[in-house]
Amino acid sequence: MKYARLTKEQFEELHQEFINFLATQSITADEWEEIKQNKPDVAEEELDVFSDLVWEGVLNQAKFLEHFSPNQIYLFKITELTLNLIAIEVENKEIDVTTPQGYAWLQANLMDDRVSLYTSSKLISDDRNKDIFALVQQGAVITKGDLYGFFEKHLNLS
Repeated sequence: MKYARLTKEQFEELHQEFINFLATQSITADEWEEIKQNKPDVAEEELDVFSDLVWEGVLNQAKFLEHFSPNQIYLFKITELTLNLIAIEVENKEIDVTTPQGYAWLQANLMDDRVSLYTSSKLISDDRNKDIFALVQQGAVITKGDLYGFFEKHLNLS
């Protein structure tokens, strides 16, 4: 397995897609029940293959990621060749940007001396999706990039 198995909730959300996946392998609903009962290792393998296919599709589409922690925000833009980072760090330990109040403070005090903005860029490895998945595993979420776009304009990076 290249990525991670989908959760029970994710499988439930993708129930129809999983049925279609089994159908492409000529596995009927009755055959699937039989596989689950009599060949649990084969069933596990099918779940893993499906999970990897789903992850691959999601990661192929990913263009932006965000990761929030109490005093930092990491915004990523994924291009063909690079992973670009905008990092916002709040040096006031009383402010937690993961709360509505802390985020509002950041918005109102973006130019405050206790707020630092950093940018960085690195080349993506030969396995782009594995790079992205590693960030997702660390807590980043795939987004449309609105926040990255805001800071990109604010920092005149575009």
